[in-house]
This record gives sequence, C-alpha cells and structure tokens, in this order.
Amino acid sequence: MKLVVIIPALDEEATVATVVRGIPREIEGVDRVEVVVVDDGSSDRTAELARGAGATVVSHGENQGVGAAFATGIRVALDRGADLVVNMDGDGQFDPADIPTLIRPVQAGDAGFVTCTRFGRREFIPSMPWVKRAGNWGMARLISAIVGKHFTDVSCGFRCYSRDTALRLNLFGRFTYTQESFISLAAQNVVLREVPLRVRGVREHGKSRVANSVVRYGVRSSAIILRALRDHRPLAFFGSIGAGSLGLGVLLGGFVILHWLRTGGTSPYRSVLLGSTALLIVGIVLGVLALLADMLGRMRRTNEALLYETKRRRVPMETDDP
Repeated sequence: MKLVVIIPALDEEATVATVVRGIPREIEGVDRVEVVVVDDGSSDRTAELARGAGATVVSHGENQGVGAAFATGIRVALDRGADLVVNMDGDGQFDPADIPTLIRPVQAGDAGFVTCTRFGRREFIPSMPWVKRAGNWGMARLISAIVGKHFTDVSCGFRCYSRDTALRLNLFGRFTYTQESFISLAAQNVVLREVPLRVRGVREHGKSRVANSVVRYGVRSSAIILRALRDHRPLAFFGSIGAGSLGLGVLLGGFVILHWLRTGGTSPYRSVLLGSTALLIVGIVLGVLALLADMLGRMRRTNEALLYETKRRRVPMETDDP
C-alpha cells in the first residue's frame, strides 16, 4: 500500500521543511510513503526548502488558490499510484505524527474519507478567536444539514482519502475545497468519518491566506457551497426557493381574499394582490425549473460515474515517475 501526503503551500518557508521531515516514513500497513508539496506561487523559499527536506515539489506559476492547489495535489498523488492520500497544511498546525491515527479508518475499510475534527473532544478544542470558533460551528451545522449527517468540523484541512474516493473528487472551488468535498462525496454515497485530534489553534508563523478574514472566508465559502448544493441537489435547491415563493404568494393572496370577503373590495391592497400573483407565477416557474434541474442532475451523476471509470482506468496502480 502506498501513501502520498500532499501539502498545498504558499509562502511557508518557516515551517514547510519541518512538516515534511516530521511525516513518518514507516507506518503499519503502509509499504511506501511519499510527500508532494504543491507550491501555489510562493514568493519565498518554500519550494527550495521542501525539496531539500525530501518532498517532490509541483509549482504553480502563480497563486491560484488553495482549492486549485489541492486539486493539483490529488491529481499528482493519483498519477504516482497512491492507495491512500493524506492532505495537510504546511503551516505546522497539524502534527504529522497523527497521520497513522488519521488513516486508520480508511485502512480498515470503514470509511472512504476521514477528516480531523478539532472539536470532537473537549480536551482537544484548540485556543482560537471566538469569531473563528463561531464561524466553524455555524459552517459545521450548515454542512451537516445539507449532507444529512452530524459533523463537528468541516473546515479542517487534515484529511485522508482512499484511492477510490480521490478518484471521485470533482471540485470546482479555487478559494477552498473543504466544505465542497463534503457535499460532493456525500452525494456519491462515500462513507465519511471524523477523527478527533489535537491541533494548534493559531499559526506560529504568518497569517492564513484562506481564513485571515472571517467575513471574506464566510462569503466566498458560502458561494462555493451554494454552487455545490445547486449542482448536487438541484431539486431541493430550486424546489425550496419555488416553494417559498408559492407559499408567500398564497399567504398574500389569502389575505387579500379575506379582505374582499369582509368588505367586498380589494382596495387598498390591490398592489398586494399583484405581488401575490407575481410570486405564484415565479413559484410555478421555479417548480418546473426544479424538475428540469433534477433531470440534469441525473445526467450529471451519470457523467460523474463515467468520469470515475475513465480516471480509474487511466491512473496507474503504482509508479516511480512524477
């Protein structure tokens, strides 16, 4: 069994070499361990130091975003014949010594995807600003509601994917990948698990390029989540909007009808009646759109299955070449 650890990195010269050297090369049940650092347009010595520490380095010509760096890492790991893929950050917040614990459920066949949770055990909850803690809690509740299973942490970047799961990843967000991957994999019936681990809550060096602004992170992540929800659950996405429009139209129309029954006229609520009619029309149109989107969603699932088979046949089981 071959494990490839991918590390998306941007200007992490202070920590990346320590992280690479700390990754255990001997793990029970794993025959080979390789490390791939995806240098996402760093302006410092990240690539040089990572290479010197023993990692294979793949460089983007310019900064493309952590989501794009993650996608590159997955592609390279599969091309190198990975049976297991671990993704972790290069900032030193995760302990590489925890990799054997993280991958154990995937090794045992109990899950296709395992993510570290920083909030699964009270004694492991890291020290972090309350606003980030609240943001993580809210995001976890949202994703849990979407996928229909409870998770305590959906934003952590310390994760393990089986080969089969990695082949099923079709992500589009360039800013981040963490929440979108939950929605995508859950829609494909991949078994998802959490493993509580101790994580440093605040970076020792520098600032996060993704979560340095909670508002910016929330807005951009929400946009990615909405697109993923639209793509993977189109009937629920458009149907809920249509149902809301229909419901509001019925309530406003009912109010005007009651007024008409009492007074024999619609004045001064004629504009409300027009608004009710518009909402009912929009609701009906969205209902039809939801059915069409659901049909397209079925076609998407067929295309994803074909893409999975294509990638499975193309990707080698193991290779010594990058």
